Amino acid sequence: MKSPNHPVPSGDREMARNLMRMMECAGCTVTLVSDLRCRDKAGDAEVQAQLLREAEGEVAKLTKELAPFDLWVTYHNYYKAPDLIGPRLTQARGVPYVQIESTRALKRLGGPWDQFARAAHAAADHADLILSLTERDQKTLIRDRFAAQALNVLPPFLSATELPHPSTLQGPMLSAGMMRPGDKLASYQLIADTLRHLDGDWQLDIAGDGPAQPDVRAMMAQFGGRVRFLGQLSRGELAQKYQTARLFLWPGVNEAFGMVYLEAQAFGLPIIAQNRPGVSEVLSPLNHARTADVTLGPKGLVDQIKTLSPSISHKIQTDARRFIEDRHLLPAAAEGFLTAITPLLEQQL
Repeated sequence: MKSPNHPVPSGDREMARNLMRMMECAGCTVTLVSDLRCRDKAGDAEVQAQLLREAEGEVAKLTKELAPFDLWVTYHNYYKAPDLIGPRLTQARGVPYVQIESTRALKRLGGPWDQFARAAHAAADHADLILSLTERDQKTLIRDRFAAQALNVLPPFLSATELPHPSTLQGPMLSAGMMRPGDKLASYQLIADTLRHLDGDWQLDIAGDGPAQPDVRAMMAQFGGRVRFLGQLSRGELAQKYQTARLFLWPGVNEAFGMVYLEAQAFGLPIIAQNRPGVSEVLSPLNHARTADVTLGPKGLVDQIKTLSPSISHKIQTDARRFIEDRHLLPAAAEGFLTAITPLLEQQL
């Protein structure tokens, strides 16, 4: 995955940065020990072999140079990007090994990613504790649990200690997402299909950029000035848009969970989305109750928007902000992380 120091924005980079802040909030001294990127996007055996050699060099270097530490944490071990370093170093140093968001892909064994899939499985087996970001991932890990390793859920969280001021709910609708082929582009297509069925005086602001921007612009051209493209916004600039938006429209095609849903709900925005497994876990009760059945396609999203009265919006705002404050801010995450790792640290005393 991308290093937390990578210059290109992404959900993975943001989550990695948030995890480091969360661990610091929990009282840990956090050190990023390696920027080596062990990812094979295409399933190429030669690429995997080369990355395995590079990882060997990194392990040798860190074995000599790395100062003593109490705990190792790896974020996102999976078949395209296994942790090739953590298991080796923690075994050599005799310290606990923790993974956050680790998955096992049995169907990849024997295929193009065979070497990396096996490495990801071995790394998961080595973990003393695996923290999942969703209940769905947790169920799979329980099924494939190795020995007596601990498995816990750490809900995704925002890197804030308190809520921002609530949205006025008086501005345009807002969408935010990377513009790239695949699932993101499918969400934008659903948005365009939804807008075609909206009546009245509406406006949509879209925040985001990426290689599929021409495709998204082509989808939205039919709506003229009703759709405004804001480009890639900074955190502060996007916060200003959340501050006035009347709702957040993002269907969430195959989203693992979606940090944008947490951000939007921190401002109290009603969420217009489909009822998908990853999405539903990060929506407040009232927002989740209104999600659209996937089989309804754009019609379900249209109905969500048309039935959203000012009264319902304000009830959702209160519900969503309470939900985020209780479960998805930095203090709650730090407390959950500390509770999970304490037994491992106590065993080292």
